[in-house]
Amino acid sequence: MKIRHVRALAVFGIALVALTGARGSGGAGCDNNSSSSSSGGSSHRDDDSSGSSGGSLPGGSGADKAARDITIDECKYDTATKNLTARITVTNSGALDYDYDVTMKFIGAAGGSAVPATATKTAIAVAAGASESAVLTTPYTGSGDGSEYTKCEVSRASRS
Repeated sequence: MKIRHVRALAVFGIALVALTGARGSGGAGCDNNSSSSSSGGSSHRDDDSSGSSGGSLPGGSGADKAARDITIDECKYDTATKNLTARITVTNSGALDYDYDVTMKFIGAAGGSAVPATATKTAIAVAAGASESAVLTTPYTGSGDGSEYTKCEVSRASRS
């Protein structure tokens, strides 16, 4: 159990570095760059069945597994639609088909002026062994150019 916890913390640390890391080199930050960028980060999937951490699925809760299935490909302010936009890929490496519900949180630098914003997408159907792309958007309520939003992250994920 202790190794699982350490491993989960390591995965979280890697995901956080991938999101906030080299913003200038295509990080997943909302950097008001209308060109396509990719986080280049890696996605970790742990499908072992050694124990349970209170969830209904072996190896962790359904939310834990759902969050591990999501990779943030791009996070930006879209000048054409005036929306904060996150492009994600959901990879289902399991043996069953799932519908994923994902909530993204758009945030700014500590002490900055960005009011956290969220975008939700439900019923992203992903067949067993397949991947699906999805775009989550939320209206930009600021009066500037969206540059106060520096990153986005998965705040909630589930699959059923």
